[in-house]
Amino acid sequence: MDTLTQQSESQGRAREQFLPPEVPLPMSTQQLRSFEPSKRETSGALASMPFRRACIFAGTGALTAGGCYEMYEVLQVGGVTFLEWMVLVLFVPLFAWVAFSFMSALAGFAVLLFRARDSLGIDSDAPLPEITGRNAMLLPTYNEDPCRIMARLRAMHESVGQSGHGSRFDWYVLSDSTNPAIWVAEEKCFLRLRRELGADDIFYRHRPQNVARKSGNIEDWVKRFGAGYDHMIVLDADSLMTGETLVRLVGAMEKHPGVALIQTLPIVVNARTIFARLQQFSGRLYGPLIAAGIAWWHGSEGNYWGHNAIIRVRAFAQDAGLPDLRGRKPFGGHILSHDFVEAALMRRGGWAIRMAPRLGGSFEECPPSLLDFAARDRRWCQGNLQHLAVLPARGLNWVSRLHLLTGIGTYLTAPLWLLFLVLGILISLQAQFVRPEYFPKGFSLFPKWPAQDPILAAWVFVGTMGLLVVPKLFACIVVAAQTPTRKRFGGALLVFVGLVIETLLSGLIAPVMMIFQSTAVGEILLGRDAGWQVQRRDDGQLPSRELIRKYALPTVFGIIMAASAYAVSLPLLLWMTPVIIGLLLSIPIAMLSSRLSRPNSRLFRTPEESAPPQVLVRANELARAADEEMAVAPLQTLRDDRQLLDKHLANLPVDQRRNRGQIDPHLAIARAKIEDAQTFEEAVSYLTPRETFAVLNSPNLLKLVCAMPRAPERQGSSER
Repeated sequence: MDTLTQQSESQGRAREQFLPPEVPLPMSTQQLRSFEPSKRETSGALASMPFRRACIFAGTGALTAGGCYEMYEVLQVGGVTFLEWMVLVLFVPLFAWVAFSFMSALAGFAVLLFRARDSLGIDSDAPLPEITGRNAMLLPTYNEDPCRIMARLRAMHESVGQSGHGSRFDWYVLSDSTNPAIWVAEEKCFLRLRRELGADDIFYRHRPQNVARKSGNIEDWVKRFGAGYDHMIVLDADSLMTGETLVRLVGAMEKHPGVALIQTLPIVVNARTIFARLQQFSGRLYGPLIAAGIAWWHGSEGNYWGHNAIIRVRAFAQDAGLPDLRGRKPFGGHILSHDFVEAALMRRGGWAIRMAPRLGGSFEECPPSLLDFAARDRRWCQGNLQHLAVLPARGLNWVSRLHLLTGIGTYLTAPLWLLFLVLGILISLQAQFVRPEYFPKGFSLFPKWPAQDPILAAWVFVGTMGLLVVPKLFACIVVAAQTPTRKRFGGALLVFVGLVIETLLSGLIAPVMMIFQSTAVGEILLGRDAGWQVQRRDDGQLPSRELIRKYALPTVFGIIMAASAYAVSLPLLLWMTPVIIGLLLSIPIAMLSSRLSRPNSRLFRTPEESAPPQVLVRANELARAADEEMAVAPLQTLRDDRQLLDKHLANLPVDQRRNRGQIDPHLAIARAKIEDAQTFEEAVSYLTPRETFAVLNSPNLLKLVCAMPRAPERQGSSER
């Protein structure tokens, strides 16, 4: 009895080191087909918001009307054929999309150039506010490198401590990892971090089943611990935020009790490959302009990007519980792109959703290659197309519906652009090879040939490109007007050179992404689920055979497009060269862009590279120091470290240890294999990763396998 008591006390102490006492908070699942309006009034709604939105939509409408009229003038020469009407119909939403983005960028340009006051009252130059609430830092992770996870967490923990407000924050690593080696490594790194910091405010929780993925991970935390906190700051595995930024966010939430969420603008850092540096530079240069513009007219109806944002826990639990969508995957089931929907539901509940685009101190990383970017984009595509089922939900604010529609349009525009290009080639082929049989109704001596005005068409093209390129020049002007930022970019000339090269490279990459996104939309419409792949962080290189296989479709499409254009005329081929070259060179561009960038390169340099913030320097320093090989044998690791084994056992959920009446096939097979083995090494060699994961979730079986005898050591060759 004494031994059992001591073991129970030991496991109790171990559990306390992993998690604090639970403080449950009920979280209600929201209904999409029914809604009772809330009497809560949105906090801080600006009286000028109707005027701001009128400017955006009036400008978009005027530009769209002008562009579409000019396009009609291009096509109506000689009469508009059926294919030309289709081109015109496609041109309207595509041009409106470009015009809408231009108007938001124009608004952002004015806000940044004239340095308008932040509507939340956040002043980065003012002293830090005094905060009183309890705040939880939530770091969800799924099969990520635990050494880097803990390095970033430690850097942020130290930064908050230096602000003098460390006692107001607790830190949670919320693991959904399914890789057994990564799970055990997470626990090992976590315990080492606790020992090194001597901190009792860092906690770790592992879910045996990652139901609903990240949104389910956060919901599980809210239901178990949410009542103990006023706010939660949701991160991604690659997120990093300064202590000053976190304190200012909490201060803004306490100052505005009607605000449910404040979204920051994450800046890309730590780019190592050419592709990643391209994304890092463009995001740093254009991102603040775009974010300032949308924040200007979004107002209290802002959006949520899923990470680097602070959320009022009570509002989230009350109004953001996600329902499962009806039907089968990929449209049904759990909502993948949960962030847009959570923001829309909280706004429906009467809470304000705000954005702080100029706060700074918020960072993230980006995929290292175009293929990694496309893989992540494929998942987002499926999640955003799921929003088609959310759009009709009752009670949503019209701006929230616009956010959902914009997310959907981000991916539907790709196949629309592709269809637009194909129709353009078909019209040219029709004019070149089809007999003139386009007679109008009634008597006519002459047919209507499909014809266009080439000069006017050139002006339409220039106008469209202008709407795409001018916002980049706006961003360049804003940087030139900000002396400290301009110097950290390397000077105005270097910024402009980077802008030109980035525009050219992005123009080559855009057609490839058009093919990838069009393919993704087609696969989703055919019912193919995207799944949930682990994102690579550093190396973007792949074997040549894999690159050729992945980029075969864009290349083949480029060949077909080039042959079709040349069959019409050499001028048409030259006209379509920007698109065709990007497709034909997709493989060499992929190989080049996925290579590691030259260290200390001045091209595409960003302020965070020239003068990195302390939290970034510290996180990278800790990551390099803690970089070690992942344990390939998690059961071996636990057997060799009895203290880690005891704490792993104690941290298993109680309901998992008493889950009777349900048979896990992986666990059953693992049990049979272990019973058939003679030694520990033999048992471990029998188990697959899924079976090992099942063993790690079973206290009894884990104890059994760790207690098995070791295989006798073989005599070395020197003893022969």
